[in-house]
Amino acid sequence: MIDEDTFLTTLYVMVDDFAKTRPTQHGPGRPPSLTCSEVITLGLFGQWARFASERDFYRYAEKHLRPAFPTLPSRPQFNRLLREQRETCVAFFLYLASCLQQLESLYQILDGSGACTRNLKRRGRGWLPGLVNIGWSNRLGWYEGFRLLVAIDPYGVITGFGFGAASSNDTALADSLLALRRFPDARLLSVGAWAPVPYVADKGFVGDQNLRYWRAYYQATVISPPQRKSHRAWPRAWRRWLAGIRQIVESVYEKIHHTLRLDRERPHDLTGFQARLAAKMALHNFCIWLNQRYDRPNLAFSDLIDW
Repeated sequence: MIDEDTFLTTLYVMVDDFAKTRPTQHGPGRPPSLTCSEVITLGLFGQWARFASERDFYRYAEKHLRPAFPTLPSRPQFNRLLREQRETCVAFFLYLASCLQQLESLYQILDGSGACTRNLKRRGRGWLPGLVNIGWSNRLGWYEGFRLLVAIDPYGVITGFGFGAASSNDTALADSLLALRRFPDARLLSVGAWAPVPYVADKGFVGDQNLRYWRAYYQATVISPPQRKSHRAWPRAWRRWLAGIRQIVESVYEKIHHTLRLDRERPHDLTGFQARLAAKMALHNFCIWLNQRYDRPNLAFSDLIDW
């Protein structure tokens, strides 16, 4: 357990060292009230479930963090700055993932999860019409929002992520992620880098045609069990082996949804959701990096900071 000042200082130093390697992006007019490093540091720190909402975090920042960030602007202005730095958040996330993958993993795990952005019982079109829709999640039931797909290594490090509308199925999202890893697009770097390792997935990714296509065109081997009623159904021992490998996914999603407050996201703007989602993924990997420095379990987040 470390104190809040140590956590913030360590995070800021790491972000600042990374930001110095990137070109400065500043348009015409007055310079922003916060530097890129300050925006990213505050953006990541504000994702903790310790804060009930963005408004709650900013009240805390104005009361407790102003000595460290004396030029702290108003909350709307900070939100604009964070949205402008969403690509830097993604780049920092990828930098942390590369730092944590010095030893190549034998495999990565693909898994999808629902990200609710609105109470389904509320009337009206909501804040993001045309971008979100209604989908089904075993965890949430019917919900309105996005479908999140992440790639995770066996130690809990998130190596890539992407999202689509809630009605998107995991197979379609996986196809996009694997395609973008094999043929990168500068506009969608959050999927992470291509890796010559197999991917382990659940039966939501079934389909011999899909598996053959991914192997042939993306050089990606996906291990996914067939449906139990299939004539090629796996024996129970194999299913238990796969469930044991994928167990860490549940722990990672628990951190993302609860510890890092994704379940409370109610975005009014797509770029805001993109920025905060990238900040959550970067904070997740940073906490693993910090835990390793203190010889703690990778996913021991709840008692990392002495609040």
